[in-house]
Amino acid sequence: MITRLQSRVAAPPAAVYALVQDIARWPHLLPHYRSVTVLTETATRRLAVMRARRSWLGIRWTAEQRLDPAGLRIDFIHCGGLARGMRVAWTFEPTADATVVTLTHDLSALSVPLMRTALGRYLVAHWFVTPIARRTMTHMKRLAETRHA
Repeated sequence: MITRLQSRVAAPPAAVYALVQDIARWPHLLPHYRSVTVLTETATRRLAVMRARRSWLGIRWTAEQRLDPAGLRIDFIHCGGLARGMRVAWTFEPTADATVVTLTHDLSALSVPLMRTALGRYLVAHWFVTPIARRTMTHMKRLAETRHA
């Protein structure tokens, strides 16, 4: 199962990319993120424990972030939590006057046995991933456009 969100952001790709890649600042930028603790970091990779809220419910996971600024791509691999194995990709496609941002979640490699079932993938995708991702995308769009108006 794959979920995909897309948004046209009135800001240059490098500006949107810079906002999204800075996961340590997400709790300061995004109201639904409670904390992000970066455990290890290199120029192109970070391992982080991330906490967000889905309505009243707190969610926690560990993810490896892989940065590709030249390719305008950010990948995450969930390596801890109920969505362990999920792959996430942010891509930033320049247009004449904006950036098309696509956020894709691939749930086909979930490794928690209950989550690998069709019902498990559906619950993860529709009750957790999509609501949190939609809020993240909405706030990132607003921030990027406000900062680069």
